[in-house]
Amino acid sequence: MANSPLADAGVDTPGLDAKVRFLRSPAAHGGATSPVQAIETHMSWVFLCDEQVLKLKKPVRFPFLDFSTLAARAHFCAEEVRLNRRLAPGIYLGLRALQWDGETFSLLAPQALPTAGATVDWLVLMRRLPAPRMLDRLIAEGRVDDAGIGALVARLGSFYRSALRLPLRGDQYVEHFQREQAANREVLLRPQFRLEHVEQALDRLDRALMRQAEGLVERCVRGRIVEGHGDLRPEHVCLTDPPVVIDCVEFNVALRRVDPFDEAAFLGLECRLAGAAWIGPRLLAGLSAELDERPPAALIHLYTAQRALLRARLAMAHLLDPDPRTPDKWAPLAQRYVAHALAALDDLEGWCPLSDASALPMG
Repeated sequence: MANSPLADAGVDTPGLDAKVRFLRSPAAHGGATSPVQAIETHMSWVFLCDEQVLKLKKPVRFPFLDFSTLAARAHFCAEEVRLNRRLAPGIYLGLRALQWDGETFSLLAPQALPTAGATVDWLVLMRRLPAPRMLDRLIAEGRVDDAGIGALVARLGSFYRSALRLPLRGDQYVEHFQREQAANREVLLRPQFRLEHVEQALDRLDRALMRQAEGLVERCVRGRIVEGHGDLRPEHVCLTDPPVVIDCVEFNVALRRVDPFDEAAFLGLECRLAGAAWIGPRLLAGLSAELDERPPAALIHLYTAQRALLRARLAMAHLLDPDPRTPDKWAPLAQRYVAHALAALDDLEGWCPLSDASALPMG
């Protein structure tokens, strides 16, 4: 990235609040004709206006990411564009440098640098997607159909077939799940949270991981672990023609190191929570055909239970922030995830490898 003379020299530059105020203004969007919509997330600010989107990363540091420096934000903005172009070609348009001349802000394309001012931050520039075609909204409005999910399956199948295969030993893969379980326990069993049945769910998942370790190792031995999306949820899927999937995990390669059927099970879980339980089996059956393999049903149930407890942990982790946003939201959401983890574990414990259910559920 181009050099930032004032910032690098330690000269005072505007803070996050000043940057957000500017990016909320029409001046930041090239004489916008519609109001600027600003959305705050745990890690970013997103600004939607007319046909474009600008995304600003917060200067935050968590155990799983570090956006605390200008250099880190520049790097991960570039990574966000590069990685998301795999599943959303034509959507991620590039980067913009947020410039400060001592009095005013401006946004410039990287090729316009250097200038006399300082680059005080970097943003991702995107083409705005049609909100009515986002999968979470289609589910909420009862408008998602089999043809749309079929097109998504074809898109995902093509993506996973060409995705980079990541070398990973079987013991490393199993240890990944064990580490996630330790983190789940550390958060979910905190006395102040008082979640119901969570210890039972954690104990049962521990036992399931021990029983299914051989199956996890086999996925690695067969070269099934790829550099995937990392956060495949309905709010990241747009059923345009063709479908696109946005907002992959750019900040941590370990979170993109996945089994495609783990990601599909996760998306199925999220669709079930949103009210469209039929989508999960359709995704799994379609992906099985696309990738020409039928993993055991036990593996799918294990992935589903693990993802559900991970999502419960991430929900409750919001309450560990000094000033959590929407604090009343997280405990009920986590409790729903715990219930889904228990249901998946019921399915896993009822699975019989000699029965007709020995392969993944197809309907």
